[in-house]
Amino acid sequence: MYVVPVAIRPPHAQNLLNTLSTVKMMVELSKAKVIVTNSSIAKLLRCKEAASLLDPKLWPLIIDTDDLPKQKKNQVLPKKSIPTQAQSLCYLDFSISTTGSLTAVKLSYGAVANLCRSIKLACELYPSREIVLCLDPYNGLGLVLWCVISIYAGHHSILIDPAELEVNPSVWMNTISHYKIRDTFCSYSVMELSTKGLSTSIVDLKNRGLSLSCVRTCAVVAEERPRLQLLNSFIKLFQTLGLNPRTVSTTFGCRVNIAICLRGASDPDPAPVYVDQRALRNDRVTLVEKGSPHSLCLLESGKLLPGVKVVIANPESKGQCADAHLGELWVQSGHNSLGCQIISYGDNHQHHGSNHNSDQFYSHLATGDTRQLYARTGYLGFVRRTDSIAADGKNHDAVYMVGSLEETLLIRGMRYHPIDIENTVMRTHKRICECACFTWTNLLVVVVEYDGLEQHSLDLVPLITSAILEEHYVIVGVLVIVDPGVVPVNSRGEKQRMHLRDGFVSDQLDPIFVAYNM
Repeated sequence: MYVVPVAIRPPHAQNLLNTLSTVKMMVELSKAKVIVTNSSIAKLLRCKEAASLLDPKLWPLIIDTDDLPKQKKNQVLPKKSIPTQAQSLCYLDFSISTTGSLTAVKLSYGAVANLCRSIKLACELYPSREIVLCLDPYNGLGLVLWCVISIYAGHHSILIDPAELEVNPSVWMNTISHYKIRDTFCSYSVMELSTKGLSTSIVDLKNRGLSLSCVRTCAVVAEERPRLQLLNSFIKLFQTLGLNPRTVSTTFGCRVNIAICLRGASDPDPAPVYVDQRALRNDRVTLVEKGSPHSLCLLESGKLLPGVKVVIANPESKGQCADAHLGELWVQSGHNSLGCQIISYGDNHQHHGSNHNSDQFYSHLATGDTRQLYARTGYLGFVRRTDSIAADGKNHDAVYMVGSLEETLLIRGMRYHPIDIENTVMRTHKRICECACFTWTNLLVVVVEYDGLEQHSLDLVPLITSAILEEHYVIVGVLVIVDPGVVPVNSRGEKQRMHLRDGFVSDQLDPIFVAYNM
């Protein structure tokens, strides 16, 4: 017997109704026997409000780390080492996807060791190195960076809770400047908090001697297409403090492989390309010049980690795609996940049959190299050979991630990505602070957060509908204008579109105005 740890995001004291049930679901799915936590979380799980929502007797044994029995001075604890195999389960990685599915990914000891080795090589992590981490530590690459990689590589990690930025937006930047940090990892939500919170304080920070010229790598950990607008705003703002634009890059990972792409300091600069949106809707990749009509700028998601191989496959036929086709990213690596268990949103039972695991985590191409095993990421993208030379002397292969296959909108036989329509909406009016779209009974539903005067909300209808029609040739079925903060967002800053769709169907959005254009 050996212990399998499970990292779980604690319930939020101000939102126990929604977060407590998720924690209970994770505990049940992992079959946890013990909950190890601090005193504040232990009290929260036993409080009256939590007891009214969930019977406290349903929790397993709760151990309070702030109230442990004192160890005797001369007491020697028995040391027992249990040998583990490379394919033995190391830990469970829980996450909630943007489509609302709760997923428990299984990672083996061998996969974790291979992942740490790849990150150490890519980022040149040595015992003398210091890095700053400002992202959530509960799942994905953030969990490995917080809890595992420093033990393997021996470097010193400075940990910053992203929640601290809500109180003190400059804590991340001050730490980097004070310790002359060369490498830092963050999330899009941290980048957004820093950009908004420090936009009026740059001159003051510069006068106080804050400098970011020491930064060599600033990597954004994400599971989505790089947010060009936010990245550019961040670079433009902090360039005044000495931040080099080439240091900012993105990573990409998903549940089958939590770290596929990660750009190191010695890797070539991220290469943007411009593709034709009309061709992209038909799963084709046509490169165009900057400024061309219907052009879309895509930024590469980082360099493939050492030992990672990616092919592009047709998600329906499983055949290997040609260079000009958009397909699903299939990955082969020593740190691929073993499998997963899934609870779909709104279901009370779990889906983890062997067919699902065998198809997603262990797939063969129908054409091409049919003997190799790959894991299907569920994300659409393409790979492009560039003229840049990597550190190993070979041409650099750039991976471009376009969007999640589960989130794509199929309208009139064409594949639309929600982020493209949402970006169009965001450009129509300066008082629109957020937007999300989804389909409902074959209709395109657009939900817009508006922070202007309510009597002017009706003016948004012709602006939005005409902009979407002109750029994407799609008619908006329902336009919902709501107050700021209605569109649900997870801890990584990703929109929870299926949760929003559920709120729309059950009439829980409390809209300012709804326009039907059926």
